[in-house]
Amino acid sequence: MDDPYAPPEAELLEAQTASLAYAGFWIRVGAFVIDTLLLLAFTQPLLVMVYGWEYYGLAEAGATGWWEYVVNWVVPAVAVIVFWRYKSATPGKMLLRVKIVDARSGGAPSTGQLIGRYFAYFVSTIPLGLGCFWVAWDERKQAWHDKLAHTLCVRVPR
Repeated sequence: MDDPYAPPEAELLEAQTASLAYAGFWIRVGAFVIDTLLLLAFTQPLLVMVYGWEYYGLAEAGATGWWEYVVNWVVPAVAVIVFWRYKSATPGKMLLRVKIVDARSGGAPSTGQLIGRYFAYFVSTIPLGLGCFWVAWDERKQAWHDKLAHTLCVRVPR
């Protein structure tokens, strides 16, 4: 153990998660693309139902109402967190056999971790997406939002 000040269980927990197959950059990009397409297939018809086809002109002019905020921000946040909580993955991650686990134990993350992970996405994307690209260089394939929430994305064996 390199850190003499680390708690005694730190080495044991690292050993538990070291045997996991971390999900790399490209598989996570694939899951993200799938999830984005699914969310668009759900949210865009809702917006057209509320605003009509004029929505696309209104959105450019910034003249939409609170429904746009609910459909584009609240619904996706709730859907993603609920999927993470009950399935440990979004549909894209499930299709590509990836799941989110606690970085310390390898078990299911807490609801608080998952909510924190969702909002930490903003931290990952603000500096030109650097926090998301971090997966490509990180030893445990963690993006910044994973590091902040103490989670890992791992491959699920067949």
